[in-house]
Amino acid sequence: MTRRILYGLAILATLFGLWGIYDRIAFGHQHAAYGSYVVWGLWVALYLFFTGLAAGTFVFATLDYLFRVPLFARTGRLSLFLSLITLGAGLLHIWLDLGRPERIWKAYLQPNFNSVMNQIVWGYTIFGLIIVIMLGMSFQPQRYERWLKVLSAIGLFLALFLSGGVGALLGVQAARPFWHTGLFPVQFPFFSLASGAALLLLVYGLFDRAANEHRRALLRTLAILTLVLQGIKLYFLWADFSQSVYGGMPMNVAAVNEVMFGRYWWAFWILQIFLGSIIPIAILLWPHLSTEPPWAALAGFLVLLGFAAARANIVFPALSVPELPQLIGAFHSSRLQFHYFPSLMEWAVSIGISGLTGLIFLIAYDRLPLRPEHVRGA
Repeated sequence: MTRRILYGLAILATLFGLWGIYDRIAFGHQHAAYGSYVVWGLWVALYLFFTGLAAGTFVFATLDYLFRVPLFARTGRLSLFLSLITLGAGLLHIWLDLGRPERIWKAYLQPNFNSVMNQIVWGYTIFGLIIVIMLGMSFQPQRYERWLKVLSAIGLFLALFLSGGVGALLGVQAARPFWHTGLFPVQFPFFSLASGAALLLLVYGLFDRAANEHRRALLRTLAILTLVLQGIKLYFLWADFSQSVYGGMPMNVAAVNEVMFGRYWWAFWILQIFLGSIIPIAILLWPHLSTEPPWAALAGFLVLLGFAAARANIVFPALSVPELPQLIGAFHSSRLQFHYFPSLMEWAVSIGISGLTGLIFLIAYDRLPLRPEHVRGA
């Protein structure tokens, strides 16, 4: 029954997304809510979210293929598949955000490797190819054992580099002091690992049918990792906000106030802190609940919800603070506003991409040998 509901929701979301993608192709950015001041919106936030998931789940694949951790034996193939589809979802978000997406070829044929963005384009391309090759090799692990180790090591480096690189892409913008701090890029690899652990909690809690002690041990280990990484995430949040407030730089203080007490207060306090942190921490602290599949899946879902909100709280508030206060009243236009909330078209595209990603996962999980019990030992 649960599987049918999920299939139905995924199909409806995908159909809704087709309208959004048609609108984006037919009318460009005309119906988007961002403009000349707030230039990044929902799609950039979800690009950060999904690519973080891709990097995090790949790291867990290396626990099988590179580090040979017994508890994660035979889980690498599923982690690789999750990494591949979430990477596709993230890159599709950022591709649609581009003003001229058909010019992506310039990043390959006319590269500027001094650009952090160009480095990330090439990095994600190589990373995606590694995932695809490893996924193919995973169906013959005995034959390609050595290559799986080598590619896992290269992919692990790229996963960490790209996670930090996304933070650097924002952090190098000195005009936005809310991002321009030394700790900012360092946070993103931890965020990726935490979201990857939460996704695996959701998948193994909701879909794994092998009700045995190994599953319980795997869920408990993922729960402990998620708890530790949640604590690190909250520490980084406190460090960032406290430095900004005590430092007293007006743009930083204004951005923090916008997150905590401004138009986005509900996304911070309700989605990110209460639903995305406090409730899952309470669930995962209780050993009995954390090994019960429905509760583990719920905790994983809530952590992912919190991380999605956290990405939006990184992007929107920083752009909602004008570099010059006089800009607020100097010009008047729908494209010259500092208030941003995603339009219906933007929501449709993101819901559609998320629904398609979920639909691909459901079909593959039912029809391909991805589950640990289907994987032959290496």
